[in-house]
Amino acid sequence: MQIRVLFFGQLKDVCGRSEEGLELPSGASVRAVFDHYAAMFPRLAAMARSVVMARNHEFAQPGDLLSEGDEVAMLPPVSGGAILKLEDPEGHFFEITREVIDVRAAEERLLQGIDGALVTFQGVVRNNTRGRATLRLDYECYEQMAIRQMATLGREIAAQFQISRIAMIHRLGTMEIGEASVAIFVASPHRKAAFDAALEGINRLKRQVPIWKKEYFADGEIWVEGEWDDNAPRMA
Repeated sequence: MQIRVLFFGQLKDVCGRSEEGLELPSGASVRAVFDHYAAMFPRLAAMARSVVMARNHEFAQPGDLLSEGDEVAMLPPVSGGAILKLEDPEGHFFEITREVIDVRAAEERLLQGIDGALVTFQGVVRNNTRGRATLRLDYECYEQMAIRQMATLGREIAAQFQISRIAMIHRLGTMEIGEASVAIFVASPHRKAAFDAALEGINRLKRQVPIWKKEYFADGEIWVEGEWDDNAPRMA
């Protein structure tokens, strides 16, 4: 059977490719995909404890069986093109964009008459990392999976806290110092729930949504090491 394999973040560098077709025997599992490339690239094999796999835009266990035409993605730890949008009937909305985040428009879209609090968090590009001067950042993601994961965690947070609406927007592409790469918006009748939900939102987004960043310095560049949520199905 023929499947499509995608590589993201630092795994593109490790494996020297961003995608390719792979022929596997019938009944092969997700594990077989990882093992195939781990045999080719020893550095990938050494990363097994931090690599997560996805099948058709959903997290996959190593033993999950594959079918003809499946899309399998190899995902490095999250560090937390097209514009993708999802909106719920309740008014929650989630976006991935290459445009500058319009904070005021998002706030106006979220706010209702019942709300007494509106909390906005923006994650911005700073000019250094551990004393090393940063020139810029570049973000990429597994777009179809990222928007679905973002919406799932947003809905879970809306159910967990006493808020009326939540929104999440993340940018892709190159960002300069001082630009916002991500924004979380929470509207609520009361302020504590809004603050708590916004903090939970950014913390979980950075661990669960497949978005990666590369940091550029005057003397080099590096994919930023992140960390998966404890529940993500690693390869080892």
